[in-house]
Amino acid sequence: MRNLSRTLWLIIIAICLFSACKNKQTSSTTGWKYNSAKEGAFEVIPYIEQATGPGLVLIPGGTFTMGMMDQDVMFQYNNVPHQVTIAPFYMDECEVSNIDYLEYLNWLKIVFVDGDRPFKGVYERALPDEYSWRTPLAYMEDQVQYYFRSPAYRYYPVVGVSWIQATQYAEWRSDRVNEKILADLRYVEWNSKPSPEGHFTTDAYLNYDSYESQSDRRLQYITNPNEYRNVMMEDGILLPKYRLPTEAEWEYAALGLVGNSLGEMIVERNKYPWNGRSIRSEDKKYYGEFQLNFKRGKGDYTGVATAPNDGFLETAPVRSSFPNDFGLYHMAGNVAEWVLDVYRQGGTSELSEYNPYRGNVYLSMNRNADGTLVERDSIGRIPMGPESDTRNERRSNYRSYYNINYNDGDLGSLMNIDIANVDSKETTSLMYRKESTSYAYSLIGDNVRVVKGGSWKDISYWSQPGNRRFLAEDESADYIGFRCAMSRLGAINSR
Repeated sequence: MRNLSRTLWLIIIAICLFSACKNKQTSSTTGWKYNSAKEGAFEVIPYIEQATGPGLVLIPGGTFTMGMMDQDVMFQYNNVPHQVTIAPFYMDECEVSNIDYLEYLNWLKIVFVDGDRPFKGVYERALPDEYSWRTPLAYMEDQVQYYFRSPAYRYYPVVGVSWIQATQYAEWRSDRVNEKILADLRYVEWNSKPSPEGHFTTDAYLNYDSYESQSDRRLQYITNPNEYRNVMMEDGILLPKYRLPTEAEWEYAALGLVGNSLGEMIVERNKYPWNGRSIRSEDKKYYGEFQLNFKRGKGDYTGVATAPNDGFLETAPVRSSFPNDFGLYHMAGNVAEWVLDVYRQGGTSELSEYNPYRGNVYLSMNRNADGTLVERDSIGRIPMGPESDTRNERRSNYRSYYNINYNDGDLGSLMNIDIANVDSKETTSLMYRKESTSYAYSLIGDNVRVVKGGSWKDISYWSQPGNRRFLAEDESADYIGFRCAMSRLGAINSR
């Protein structure tokens, strides 16, 4: 909560400045005063900088070489080194833990399950797959029964969560953080019994005129002190949304290229998220200790009883081990992590040089014939639909709302299969099919997402930030977790 407190202090300072000097600011283009009822009543709240949301670390942007820093022993060549630039952003200090996810489930239960509410499916769909621990020839029932809910694993990374579940968690977290900011400032009132169709969401708060709460505590209009309004994004009070990091952001953050740079020169290219090419610490105080939670070799997950290597048989607490130079924990080992991108075998070198990402599907809020927004649906969401391609036909930067296959092509997604015998609608269901020799089981569809980083059950090779793997977005595993990110708006004024 330290970061959220700082957020609130920045907001309070800005509002105090607004109250103290609201008639002193003047437009440089018209000469009219801001915040003046007589001169246009244009309200401008002083803005310091974007505050840091709970759990996040600011990652300064920059140019780096994305791709494999070591021999590609799998001969996949799906991340050939290439230079890209990443904008500043925020990243979770550590992986989302079991207690974090249990808090999410508790909120879902209060809203969608408790009482006479027929929305149990919302809660059920959010549950992690605790059976993801099972292995036919291993005894893993203790993990199945206790790993997620036992307080012994409270601060261990949540696993068994699909990409879809992880993105929904990020959406929920965005709304809860912004709700707390507004409630602490007394611009909304805490709702102890939120309804499925009317609970607080940031989008609903910003877009529906009827969304009011404690109107005498909202911001006053300059033109009429007796009238009040909701907070707007222009006020700089609400934070951007939490989301999964892109693959490029994750890789850049994992490398932590700070302590090994001199001016604009990277004097030592990292193989792992720390300086040097060894998995053991070079710090004199911790010399020789492993810097990641991994499988050292076949059958060796922890070393012998008297001399354990990384100290953990399976996952480790999210703040154990050593953070990298950006202050991020477990960017190698422990659990692999979901990122935002759709996976392609061809790699990432064909993507944009600035903030590369594959997966854009542009949606817009559904509207009635008169242009007003349609009502929120039965579980409180604003209905979204594809952006009209007709409206985009004269754009020079993009033409279609669906850009997952942009500059890729259908045939590129169907390499090494008998295309003549495949119905395009079946391509997703054929994924990972091994029993048939008619198709290559490496077939990749548009619902397959990138997984980054090694895990407790991987050898160190997979913990190199340049490595990439994949899994269908609705599947999960006992070695995959996630962490959230947030975009940084504007320049970095302080760190």
